[in-house]
Amino acid sequence: MVNLTIIGFVRHGVTAWNKEGRAQGSSDVPLDEEGIEMAERVADRLSTGEWDVIYTSHLLRAKKTAEIIAAKIPGVELVEDARLREIGGGLVEGTTEAERIEKWGVDWRQLDMGFESQESIISRGLESIDEIKKKHPGKNVLVVSHGSFIKRMLNELVTETVYEENLDNTSVTIVELNDEENHCHLFNCTAHLQQVL
Repeated sequence: MVNLTIIGFVRHGVTAWNKEGRAQGSSDVPLDEEGIEMAERVADRLSTGEWDVIYTSHLLRAKKTAEIIAAKIPGVELVEDARLREIGGGLVEGTTEAERIEKWGVDWRQLDMGFESQESIISRGLESIDEIKKKHPGKNVLVVSHGSFIKRMLNELVTETVYEENLDNTSVTIVELNDEENHCHLFNCTAHLQQVL
């Protein structure tokens, strides 16, 4: 018998920095009012599913989103895991593209900005996902995290497709983890935000 673990990746609700186009990285930026409302919407959507446990990044914007979701799913355990945090943005955190160009020039991406290395991101991310899979075989697990981090994980876990599109705030992405091959059943879905209240 194959144990399928389903992971539902959820990107956090929107923040003031998202709206201003500021790089967030590991900076601890809270949800704004709209972000809280978006989290309520995705929580309503997920409350109709069968979820066994919720894991979340420790950063405020993800943690608050996860707490709002957990409040709608009675009895579900909420686990904080710092390995699910956003990719470290080094010197560019808190800046907009215009500010970066003003400060470092148009070729700022060629400079050493102190970004977290690809190796570090993948290593901590896959370690966390692997532990989740071992601890919760055959279960449905929600992972509340961050856009760049989730996209990086998707490209590691599901090799049949390359995911380049940026993830929307509170989007839901469903991945089925198999022993042989993982599959993505839903990508960047924000149907819950389209509903008119």
